[in-house]
Amino acid sequence: MTLQLSSQSNADTWNSRITANADGGNVFQSFQFAMLKQRGGWKPRFAEDNSTAITILERAVPLLGKLWYIPKGPGVASLRELDDLLPQIRLLAEKNGVFAVKIEPELIKTPETTANLLKMNLVKAPNIQPNASTVLINLSPSLDEIIASLNQKGRHAIRRAERDGVTVKRVEATDENCQQMFQLLALTAEGNFRLRHYSYYKAFWQTYQNAGLGQLFFAYVDGAVVASAFALVFGTKSTYKDGASVRERPAYGASHLLQWEVMKWAKEKGSLVHDLCGTPPSDKINDTSHPHYGIGRFKTSFNKQVTDYIGVYDLPIHRKRYTVWRKIGERAVTRLHSKRHHENYY
Repeated sequence: MTLQLSSQSNADTWNSRITANADGGNVFQSFQFAMLKQRGGWKPRFAEDNSTAITILERAVPLLGKLWYIPKGPGVASLRELDDLLPQIRLLAEKNGVFAVKIEPELIKTPETTANLLKMNLVKAPNIQPNASTVLINLSPSLDEIIASLNQKGRHAIRRAERDGVTVKRVEATDENCQQMFQLLALTAEGNFRLRHYSYYKAFWQTYQNAGLGQLFFAYVDGAVVASAFALVFGTKSTYKDGASVRERPAYGASHLLQWEVMKWAKEKGSLVHDLCGTPPSDKINDTSHPHYGIGRFKTSFNKQVTDYIGVYDLPIHRKRYTVWRKIGERAVTRLHSKRHHENYY
């Protein structure tokens, strides 16, 4: 069976296909993510053959044709698998009027990998999802073994927060709690990163909660919320999409304890690997001038090893149209979208 588009309406069935991929699946390849992106103008497309399922986001670009974006996919586990799959993706894209495909498989970045990707006629593009570089925590051992394996700084912060009376609760993603989470997120984002409209976050949190794939967490000090996170489990992997905390922290280690409780929940749900979702690249992790230096310092307090993935690559389908897109089209379209909708294009 060659790669072909199919219609999908059952989330559980499609998600099972995605988690059966060689990479074990990714939450950004889930049926729910495709439906949420549809609210922002992307058209979900679902492609599959005997061994691989791919969630594709499609957008029409004036004068150029269709653009495909495969968030955190396709779900291959090696360069060889990607090399075997690319001709099928190209053929399917050509049949559907696509001028370029953005791919984002979670393959480890090395000089050899980068050289081979260029030989596949792929073009490096700016990263989209936040965890092109990240910190991973192995959740397969017992809880005692996991916490013992964390860096001393992280363990100390967790224990200190417990002693100082910080509590963490799993809470429902009610309208009221979503609003509180967003307000805290807005404070955290100020001057650091751009937020989408509240309605997007609310829909995201409630959609994944209702699917049994997501959980909202609040950390409290003296009854007041001081930190929050929305965590996700998909197959044997977990992450947290959004995290926030108050600027003036009344108790040391509240965010560390929050993440520890997220990990405990994720392990209960079957996760074997927890992704702390984004740090500076490994060669910039100690660069104090990097805009995300503080984020990296927090996450490496759990595990000092930073994992670098290859990030986003473009597969040009129609070379002339792609050249226009690369030189002027993408910049113009993303800027116009940002100006009109006050959110990122992707």
